Amino acid sequence: MSHVTTAQPEGTPTWIDLRVPDFDRALEFYGALFGWEYSEEPTQGERSATCLLRGTPVAAITQSAATTGFGWTMYFATSDCDAAAKRITEAGGTLLKGPVDVMGQGARIAIAEDSVGARFGLWEARTRIGCELVNEPGSLVRNDLLTPDPDRARTFYSAVFGYTLDLNDLMPDMDFTFLRRPDGHEIGGIFGTPAADSASTWATTFEVADTDAAARQATASGGTSTTPEDIPYGRIATLTDPAGNEFSVITRP
Repeated sequence: MSHVTTAQPEGTPTWIDLRVPDFDRALEFYGALFGWEYSEEPTQGERSATCLLRGTPVAAITQSAATTGFGWTMYFATSDCDAAAKRITEAGGTLLKGPVDVMGQGARIAIAEDSVGARFGLWEARTRIGCELVNEPGSLVRNDLLTPDPDRARTFYSAVFGYTLDLNDLMPDMDFTFLRRPDGHEIGGIFGTPAADSASTWATTFEVADTDAAARQATASGGTSTTPEDIPYGRIATLTDPAGNEFSVITRP
């Protein structure tokens, strides 16, 4: 497990949130799946809740009618949201929102699409540093970009965050590249997908204690699950919540 007590380094996934049409059902689903409790915070007429694991923020869920295709949104840490937003547009991305102050100026954020159309956010921490618990059951463990245009995506993210790229020797049959911060720390990866899978998206993965049990719980609560399978990094399954938002769960060795 990992407790986060200060703002993450530039380019590190640091926060996740989800917009759903049925707020109460989403809270019930994720509470049963991950053991989350909630601190509800009204924001401009919407219902919004910080998701808590043992009282520690790990995500947020907000009620919104406009949810089609959004799914979980991952935010990269930045020390200067405005400067990072400028690098995004210069590298061929598009700003969808912001930069703007949120959470009573607890953070400054922006929402963007990268050069291949995948949606992500920027998070400049102030009083809200982002996820304060990661890499343990019930919390965020990994994010990977799935895209049919991986070379273009690699160029974009290297330009915006200064990442270096490494091939994955454990999965030589897949078009997969690790993304590493300038200090060498791995923050995720880019998967090349078949051209038929035209949409590009950042995939969010949560750690769980038992992938098979999580798959059963998700289906019992109105979601879906693929058949759990073993990969070099653990046992994984892809789930959807009752609104159709996709994410993965993994039990690591």
